[in-house]
Amino acid sequence: MTITPRSQMNRRTVLASMGSVLALTLAGCATTAPTPPEVPVPPPASKHPDHALLMYRAMPEEAFPIPAADLSRLDPRYIREVVEYPSHEEPGTVVVDTANRYLYHIQPGGMATRYGVGIGRSGFEWSGRAHIAYKREWPVWTPPSDMIKRQPQLEKWRHGQPPGIDNPLGARALYIHKGNVDTLYRIHGTAEAWTIGKAVSSGCVRLLHQDVIHLHDNVRSGSSIVVLTDTATSGLV
Repeated sequence: MTITPRSQMNRRTVLASMGSVLALTLAGCATTAPTPPEVPVPPPASKHPDHALLMYRAMPEEAFPIPAADLSRLDPRYIREVVEYPSHEEPGTVVVDTANRYLYHIQPGGMATRYGVGIGRSGFEWSGRAHIAYKREWPVWTPPSDMIKRQPQLEKWRHGQPPGIDNPLGARALYIHKGNVDTLYRIHGTAEAWTIGKAVSSGCVRLLHQDVIHLHDNVRSGSSIVVLTDTATSGLV
C-alpha cells in the first residue's frame, strides 16, 4: 500500500473539482453490458475466501429475489473488504478510484470499506466532486433522451422501466447531483460479475447487487462523492 504524499493529495483535490460538462449529456447507465469475453478465463470460485460465499449469497428475502453472485467470474481482488485508506476526505465520503476500479466508503481512523466496481467505457468517463442526493431501493430506470437517440429500442422505457432483477439499475441506486443539478450518473447494482473491474457502462458506477445493497445501507444521503481518474492521485495503487 502506498500512502499518497500531501502534495499529491492536494493535486487530487484540484483534479476532483474538475467536473466534465460534456459527460452530463451522455450518462444514463447501460441497459446491457457487452458480450462476456472468452479470454482470459476467470478464476474459479475456490480461489475466493470462504467468507465471500456468505457476502455474495442468494438473497431471496429481497422484493425481487437475487441469486448468488457468480464468483467464478469475479476477480478476487474485487471482493468487498475493509482496508487501510489514508485520506483527507471526511468519514462518510465516497471515493471512486476509476483507474484501479475501486469504490471506497471512508471510515474513521484511516480505514475504508472497499468495493470492486465497473465504470464508464471510453467516451463516457467522468470525474469531479458532487454529492449523493438520495437513494432508492429497486428503482425505476428512465433512460435519458440522448441514450434513446443512440438506442431507439429503449423508446418503450422513455417514461421509466419498472423495477426488477432485469432493470439496469438493479437492486439499489444512489443518485449523484452537483449542486442542485442531477448529473444523470448513478451508483447502482448489477448481476454481471464479469463486468466488475471493467469499463463497460454509459458512465454509471456499477457494483454487484450484494455490494450495492451493503453500500446503500451504510451511506447517508447528502454524503460527498469524489471521482478520481489519475492513478498517481488515487490514494492506493
